[in-house]
Amino acid sequence: MDFEMASARVVAALHEGADLRMKIGREIGSTIVKGAVLIANCLQSGSKLLLFGNGGSAADAQHLAAEFVGRFAMERGGLPAIALTTDSSILTAVGNDYGFEQVFSRQIEALGLPNDVAIGISTSGNSANVLAGLRQASKQNLKTIGLVGKDGGAVAKCVDLPITVACTNTARIQECHITIGHILCELVETELVHNRKGV
Repeated sequence: MDFEMASARVVAALHEGADLRMKIGREIGSTIVKGAVLIANCLQSGSKLLLFGNGGSAADAQHLAAEFVGRFAMERGGLPAIALTTDSSILTAVGNDYGFEQVFSRQIEALGLPNDVAIGISTSGNSANVLAGLRQASKQNLKTIGLVGKDGGAVAKCVDLPITVACTNTARIQECHITIGHILCELVETELVHNRKGV
């Protein structure tokens, strides 16, 4: 490996990510705050979060669910959040019997209640199973958030609140998605603790 060339690529990647984060702050900071308000209202009312995505986005769904159920930065009670990506028996049964496109919508059908919030994560904005899950959520009167990339795709058009990272680099989109997720956790946790909800 050419050390100087590799070092230059490290710096370039970090600059690209940092520049994109600053762009997000300028362009969709208020949208992220709206997402935090939606989630906080959901949790304050005793409802729950349902999170889902594929691949790296599945890992993000699990990561964020863990932050809510466990804690992010403050000591407080657990908050109800379920990642629909973790039960291998459900995923394989539904995938086998109904098709992979239904692995999230079937779980929404079973678990989703009005006023819950469904958070679908898709770097392309066009993942068929994420889209199906969000459409099922809307049908059951859940609030919906799409954490998406590129131009938002079909997901951005079908949710109550799209949070779009306008970038074509999948790795940078994923990095920004988890950053946005952490900001949502921080804002929601602070709001709930200050209001003595979920403490």
